[in-house]
Amino acid sequence: MLSAASRNALAVDAAPNPWFDPSYVTSNWDSIVGYLGEHVRLTAAAVLLGALIALPLALLARRSRWLAGPVLGLSTLIYTIPSLAMFAFVFPFTGLTATTVLIGLVLYTLVILVRNFLTGLQSVPADVREAARGMGYGAGRLLWQVELPLALPAFIAGLRVATVSTVALTTVGVIVGHGGLGQLIVGGFNANFYRAEIVTGAVGCVLLALLADLLLAGAERVLTPWARRARS
Repeated sequence: MLSAASRNALAVDAAPNPWFDPSYVTSNWDSIVGYLGEHVRLTAAAVLLGALIALPLALLARRSRWLAGPVLGLSTLIYTIPSLAMFAFVFPFTGLTATTVLIGLVLYTLVILVRNFLTGLQSVPADVREAARGMGYGAGRLLWQVELPLALPAFIAGLRVATVSTVALTTVGVIVGHGGLGQLIVGGFNANFYRAEIVTGAVGCVLLALLADLLLAGAERVLTPWARRARS
């Protein structure tokens, strides 16, 4: 005769395990929306904070060729640190909180954002700068009214790549219990490889990345109408 443990194992193996189950989504809708909300908050905050840090670094790197190498090298070095090690460094200060994940995500965005921001600033034609100075533009006005608008396509390109990358990286936060939709993926593995839960989390990440990319692409079209006219 089979033991109770053996009968339970056979029952689990025989249970339906579809790749997608609408009933799973409907019965766990509140949890899914909660994880999705956390995923969106972490992604948006990481990219926003990363951009606020990357812009001054890019301006600093543009000002001096001697500083460009160290700034770019430091951001690249940070990106090479494995996420597990990154969380281990941050954990003693922030504990098992979403802040631990957020700090890691912000640091990972810098390698993309600093390079794209610097490329955008360097792509502004020198004669345009000279013409603006000849019209009496000071350094601040030149930056905000001339250089940043012309560099905007490169800026948004960096934001798009950083956003899609951050959507994927956020799932690693499951290590400290704040992985957004990654909680569903790991939960499916822990529940005897429950495919519906895994696929729901994975598809949710893909759709979120696509939606964010489309929104940023739309923002670029709205904010840079001159670029559309130049292409046409």
